[in-house]
Amino acid sequence: MNKFFAGKSKNKTFLGMVALMSATSVLLNSCNFKNEVNERLDSEEHPAAEKVPRTDIDDHDSESDSDKRVIYLTFDDGPNQGTENLLKVLDKRNVCATAFLVGKHAYGSKKQKDDLKLLKENPLIELANHSFSHAHNKYTDYYRNAEAVVHDFDIARDSLKLYDKIARTPGRNIWRLNNINVTDIKSSTAAANGLRKAGYKVVGWDLEWRPSQKMTLKGSHEAMLKKVDSIFLNDLEKTSKHLVFLTHDQYLRDTDSINELDLFIEKLQKSNKFVFRKMSQYPKINEVLN
Repeated sequence: MNKFFAGKSKNKTFLGMVALMSATSVLLNSCNFKNEVNERLDSEEHPAAEKVPRTDIDDHDSESDSDKRVIYLTFDDGPNQGTENLLKVLDKRNVCATAFLVGKHAYGSKKQKDDLKLLKENPLIELANHSFSHAHNKYTDYYRNAEAVVHDFDIARDSLKLYDKIARTPGRNIWRLNNINVTDIKSSTAAANGLRKAGYKVVGWDLEWRPSQKMTLKGSHEAMLKKVDSIFLNDLEKTSKHLVFLTHDQYLRDTDSINELDLFIEKLQKSNKFVFRKMSQYPKINEVLN
């Protein structure tokens, strides 16, 4: 892909100190810099989210200049096979991400315990809640009991010491923020509302890199770059200029998948059209739920 957002960006001239302040703001807030502290479905296909009205944000958002698009790299189901490979790619590219952890995976083996420690110690990584049980991979049954779903997330929160309460539902693309309310499969509505009532900031995704039948990344980084471009060009993000990207740790076990993710991130960086942030920096995510 040789060009991003043809015809959409407007040339802007900034004078003197305005340009300096804008550039400084991008550098300080972009988490491309390390010193910022911080199962497939059973019989169902991974559901695609319905198109919903987008939430616009102020073009003068201090976190980035108006010509930049923000990408939130998120990885589910860790610590798992591939977690260590994921960290190597992020370290190599010096780019941040949010890891949505499954509680039971953190204690499944010595390797997973060690990987959890690596995740916690890496300043590029933000940890978030992906439930304790991952619905035991029986999603329909899991979401029938809203109270049990909330309890499952509470167990993961306490056992993993996740205090921010950013969460993603297993097997569902659900959003429950003050300004975004999306439920991909309506039978999950009560559980989603229960999580919101319990104070969880539930986030889904805008684009997923799915697996092949061999549970490796399906397709090429070029194809994914085209999808990123298309989402922004066609205004398909939940929030304008902000794209939440999803894939899974366990798809990063083979050399080809690791290289494809690495090239995907590298070319996004080199395009100079994007900045990367953690989910806690998503617009309005930290507003008190009401």
